Amino acid sequence: MQVHFISDLHLSADRPALTAVFERYLAGPVRAADRLYILGDLFEYWSGDDDLDDPLNTRIAEQLASLAEGGCQIFFMHGNRDLLIGEGFATRANLKILPEPSLIQLGDERFVLCHGDNLCTDDIAYQAFRTQVRNPAWQAGFMSQPLAARKQFIAGLRMKSEAAKSEKTAEIMDVNADAVAALIRDNGFPRLIHGHTHRPDMHRVDVDGHTCERWVLADWRDATETAQGEVLVWADGNLSRQPLY
Repeated sequence: MQVHFISDLHLSADRPALTAVFERYLAGPVRAADRLYILGDLFEYWSGDDDLDDPLNTRIAEQLASLAEGGCQIFFMHGNRDLLIGEGFATRANLKILPEPSLIQLGDERFVLCHGDNLCTDDIAYQAFRTQVRNPAWQAGFMSQPLAARKQFIAGLRMKSEAAKSEKTAEIMDVNADAVAALIRDNGFPRLIHGHTHRPDMHRVDVDGHTCERWVLADWRDATETAQGEVLVWADGNLSRQPLY
C-alpha cells in the first residue's frame, strides 16, 4: 500500500505554473497511491462552496473526483486559508473532510495528522483570530454575506497577514514544543505529520520517555524559473519525500 501526504499548495489563478504541477501530479504519481491526505491550504483562499463555478475551483474538483473514481481515497483537512471548504466541495471532489486532529493507522503504525497552525501557540494574536474564524456562528454570519463581499474581505485579510508576518519573529510563527508534546501524548505517542509552517523537516521529539517523529510537510512554491511541489510518501512502512515539477 502507498499513501501520500501533501499540504500548503496555495493554488490560485495567478499561479498557473504551480497549478500545472498539481495537475501533473494528479494525472501521474498519485495514481499509484491508495490514499491521498491533503492537510490544509490546498487553495490560497476559499470564499465558500458557492464559488465552485470559478474555473480553477471547478477544474481542481473535477480532477480530484477523477482520481477518486480511479480508486484512490482522498481525505482533506482544513487549513487556515481554506477553512470554509464544505460538503459542497467535498461532494464535487469526491473526498472526505477529516476533523483536526485525526489519528490514522497505516500497517502497524499510528499517525496523528493536523494542519499545524494549532501548534503555533506562541503567536497569541493569531490563535485568537483562529478561534474566531473557526466559530460556527462567525462562519454562518460571514457566509450570509454576498460572495463578492466575502472575497473583498479575504483579500484584505491576506494583505494584513503578510504585513503581520514581517513584524513577527520566526520563532513565534513556528510550533510550540509543549503543544507538540501534548498532541503526541494525548494520541498515544504516534508519529506526527503536519504542514503550515513551510519548514519541511523531520524532527525527533522526546515525550515522556518516548522518542517520536514529527514530519513537517513542504509548501509548494512558484519560483521565478520553475514551480515545485513535494509529496511525503508512506510505502512499505517507510516515509520518504518526493519532489514534484
